[in-house]
Amino acid sequence: MTDQYADTILVGGQVRTSSGWADGLAVRAGVIEAVGGRDDVLRRRGPDTRVVDLAGDTVLPGLHDLHVHPIYAGVRERRCKVPQGSSLDATLRIVAEHVSRAAPGAWVLGGQWDAFALDGTPDRTLLDAVSPDHPVILEDTSGHSSWANSAALRAAGIHSGTPDPLGGFFERDAAGHPSGIQRETAADLLAASAPKPTDEEVEAALEWALDEMLSYGITSFTEAAVGFTAGPQAELRAYTRLAARRAIRQHVRLCLVWSPYDPLCEDVIAHRNLYASDHLAPDCVKIFLDGVPTDSHTAAMIDPYKDTEEGRDDAAGRYGMLAIAPAVLDEAVTRFDRMGITVKFHAAGDAAARAALDAIEAARTANGHGPHMHNVGHCSFVTKSDIERAARIGATFEVSPYLWRPSPICSDITAAVGLEAVERAWPVREMLEARALVVAGSDWCVVPSVNPWAALESLVTRQEPGGSADSLGPSQAITLEQAFDLFTVNSARQEGMTHRVGRIEPGMLADIVVVDRNPFAVPITQVHRTEVRMTFVEGAPVFEAGAHRSKDSPR
Repeated sequence: MTDQYADTILVGGQVRTSSGWADGLAVRAGVIEAVGGRDDVLRRRGPDTRVVDLAGDTVLPGLHDLHVHPIYAGVRERRCKVPQGSSLDATLRIVAEHVSRAAPGAWVLGGQWDAFALDGTPDRTLLDAVSPDHPVILEDTSGHSSWANSAALRAAGIHSGTPDPLGGFFERDAAGHPSGIQRETAADLLAASAPKPTDEEVEAALEWALDEMLSYGITSFTEAAVGFTAGPQAELRAYTRLAARRAIRQHVRLCLVWSPYDPLCEDVIAHRNLYASDHLAPDCVKIFLDGVPTDSHTAAMIDPYKDTEEGRDDAAGRYGMLAIAPAVLDEAVTRFDRMGITVKFHAAGDAAARAALDAIEAARTANGHGPHMHNVGHCSFVTKSDIERAARIGATFEVSPYLWRPSPICSDITAAVGLEAVERAWPVREMLEARALVVAGSDWCVVPSVNPWAALESLVTRQEPGGSADSLGPSQAITLEQAFDLFTVNSARQEGMTHRVGRIEPGMLADIVVVDRNPFAVPITQVHRTEVRMTFVEGAPVFEAGAHRSKDSPR
């Protein structure tokens, strides 16, 4: 019968299966029907079957990115984009170029910067020199701090008498005037005065980012903070509009931001299923527990920061800030767990990671163990005792291997917490040895590229792509096989899709990627060079290298 013929056959290459390597596979109705030798799969060929000669290329399961900000990435492409690691002179030159092209009085928005690359924490006067009239706000690499000029502070009505908001602060000069550096919610307060992107800009940004991820073989992802860039309603509209016209090909989980201080969050979460569709699952809540362990000192740490300076020796300056009281957090996580919602935490410091695990344990005690794997995101630092309890309480560690290499932000982290603590930064090896579920997320566009192949390499080398004399936390290195599991089978389990994706086996969805080399057969320092030839989602070719449009900025 013709309906038994394969729609697509891939043959003549190397196919990574759960039990070893095969020569090809056959796909019918979006499902992998057969995996095996050349003759085995070609028996399913019919008159309309598309047969792809792999010519020695490698077929792998599609990769999953469980912490990404696609709209943020797409919008930032159109703004004042400062390459990470840029010096102060280079940064100011780029800002000046954007100011010269801006309409009179228009805001100039963008990023990224790091104190290490700028040779110190900057202030508003540096931006004033190149932009005295246009309001300027530049986000740092982490997205948790901003640098503004005097025009931006004036436009927002921020002055020496402006109090610090709950959960953040304005850095101030010796006279008490805001210096132009905003941390955490103070950065949000300032940004609220700047223009938001239009619906059309948000949709264009998202569509560009979706294509960018497909070009790297990412077939599933988690939007880590809906509303992060344009507000929750605008971003949910963009997702649902693209889904309605079938422009979203990946399997997508949406994390809706929750804060005890914003009643809008509860309304968005209550109406979450209005935005659900075949490829959109708005079944996750994001909770920010702290900031970042850089010069900002906003990540919540158990031990004090090593670079505490005079004037910043209060409790927050020494230990960082926990954004939500433990009792409030425990109640919220228990409630969301009972609702069947997965919780993702931003928890960079070890004190924040402990608070997240405490809340998960409180939910398990109250509700029993369910299928929802609440995950501690980033977890740059986690104590050994907390790592050991994660598997027992059904908690997932979501780590950021795109950052595990020498870089300006990691230099900031090293200066802040000290060399001894950095040796255990992102302790993925200890997490796996404790039999915890570990998954990976890029945090793009905190990182300059969503490329997962560079992240796979860094998990093994803890060095710059291609190798480097310096490394970051080499004692926590793992094998390439373990690293690949983070992006496939582990992620599928976290997404509740183990029965559908993550492996190449008959009966699984044909979410697969064709690459130009076998990453398991080349030197580890070449894995980052892996290039995607084709990406398939449910058997449909959604990216082909020769046919893909140019990776330009979203129009």
